[in-house]
Amino acid sequence: MSGRPPRVALTFDAEHPDRPAHVADGADRILDVLAEAGARATFFVQGRWALAEPEGARRIGTSGHLVGNHSHHHARLPGMTDEGIRADVLDAEAAVTEATGVGPRPWFRCPFGAGHSDPRVRAVLDEIGYRDVGWHVAGEDWEPWRTGADVARDVLARLDERGRDTVVLLHTWPVSCVEGLGAILDGLAERGVATVRIDELPAESVP
Repeated sequence: MSGRPPRVALTFDAEHPDRPAHVADGADRILDVLAEAGARATFFVQGRWALAEPEGARRIGTSGHLVGNHSHHHARLPGMTDEGIRADVLDAEAAVTEATGVGPRPWFRCPFGAGHSDPRVRAVLDEIGYRDVGWHVAGEDWEPWRTGADVARDVLARLDERGRDTVVLLHTWPVSCVEGLGAILDGLAERGVATVRIDELPAESVP
């Protein structure tokens, strides 16, 4: 890192919620918080979500954040054939590009992280021009019993433990993420840690 302070890439999976503790306008509220803080982030957008929420998707694309691909159906890729993976990812690319106005290539995130360490899945993604992006720290905001304070506390504590460039996994729909994001950003500012997009990190810092 050449002696520079660590940087944090906040990443948000924009997808249909699958747990009860969610808010319908989560993406908009997260974008509001990021804008107020002047923070840049990365959004991995599910194709079907982009089609269902075109206004939210368009706002992501016009707000200066990096747009990535989060598949079309949010299915576990290792259970698909090679052709099934290609079709799902490319369907998502078309939907995300149309809705956001921004092409997501080459940034991809496997649903549930399933396939990130699978050579076959990685080979198919590479063939169609995508790089899967994992994470170092997960906010675990998908757990319905966790509060915004829980998410903020744990994310900041894990960042302190790492002490180097970090990719953080969050989601646009959980109440806990929406309510905890401000505290995360405040904590980063207090530590003098800059928030960046995935494409602003050195390649070796991206899991």
